[in-house]
Amino acid sequence: MIIYPLPPNENERLSALGAYNILGSGKDCDFDDLTRLAAEICQTPIALVTILGEDTQWFKSGFGTDIKQTAREVAFCSHSIAGNGDIMIVNNATQDHRFVENPLVTGHPDIVFYAGVPLINPEGYALGTLCVIDHEEKGLSESQINALKILARQAQHQLELRRKVSELEKVNTALSESNLFIEKFAQRVAHDIKNPLASIILSAESLRKRFDAEGDEKAVRLIQIALRSAKNLVNYVDDMLDYSKAPSTLLEKQETIDFRLLLENLIPMLNVPRDFNISMPERINIHTSKIAIEQIMLNLLTNAIRYNDKDKPEIQVSCTLAEDQYVLQVKDNGRGISEENLEKIFFEGFTVQEHDRFNRKGNGLGLDAVSSLVGKMRGSIKVDSVLKQGTTVSISLPK
Repeated sequence: MIIYPLPPNENERLSALGAYNILGSGKDCDFDDLTRLAAEICQTPIALVTILGEDTQWFKSGFGTDIKQTAREVAFCSHSIAGNGDIMIVNNATQDHRFVENPLVTGHPDIVFYAGVPLINPEGYALGTLCVIDHEEKGLSESQINALKILARQAQHQLELRRKVSELEKVNTALSESNLFIEKFAQRVAHDIKNPLASIILSAESLRKRFDAEGDEKAVRLIQIALRSAKNLVNYVDDMLDYSKAPSTLLEKQETIDFRLLLENLIPMLNVPRDFNISMPERINIHTSKIAIEQIMLNLLTNAIRYNDKDKPEIQVSCTLAEDQYVLQVKDNGRGISEENLEKIFFEGFTVQEHDRFNRKGNGLGLDAVSSLVGKMRGSIKVDSVLKQGTTVSISLPK
């Protein structure tokens, strides 16, 4: 058995190599271009991009040879990666005590000349080499050495690119699994919500008919309000279920909606206290994602209600059209937000006070979710606030 040197950080090097997911992967034209260019510049019949695993030297690209891999113990590159990180040149392997009995020298592919530059990753681990090989003794000029080093850096850049692609693929797989879980969870929650709602609607319909027959107009009117709210909630659950199946719906499922009507359907779900004065916009149509606008307005209106401690609480909702965008605005005369906290309101779970007007402990304003939705819709969000005077949230969305 031939004894070959190991880098002092061999275990860490092998661990780092695993992150690239390249051992055993197919040939790549980008690496093939580099080895062809290296052979032409150095005037050698063979050029390789090698990757050194635990026991095997594997060729990511091989110009001038059909060999796919060799044992690590006979690899010249084992010596190269165990060096000081600079190029290793062997002018005549038949006269070098390290290689004179090496089967790659005494037999095919008859190596005499070797020059290899380690491929060193950003963490400092040598993963393999870019090397050139000849069957006769030779040397390299300074310009050839510099060119070989440049090509080695390019080979390492290609490896880094593939590592990042591999990491992104893993993230994408995890996101797909997460989205599938969310979809199933949403379906289960929707089922759990819609079943009792259906019972409520049936019971309310039965009561409405009974009171209608008895001529109790006040009771009928109140039941109709409850029915409308329940049916709106069913529709909202259906919309949320659609969104859970495909978040891309935000960009793909665009429709023309009556913004005021959308608000009129949402407000009954908010249980607005009687002392609140909500100023509604004039009727205006906007073309956008109904699902996203519902979520955004529910969040903003909920915050405007919960964190308003005035004796005469007011909320003004407006929608204006500019040349290329819609501007939605929710303005209140509530507690307001300090300048210090304005910088934090888009952080997940951030809340500006412990308890709201109903003495419920806050669990976050949810503006991180609003900001995320607005971003996916290619819009922008701005918050202006004065402590003890109120807050204005402005959202601009492209037409």
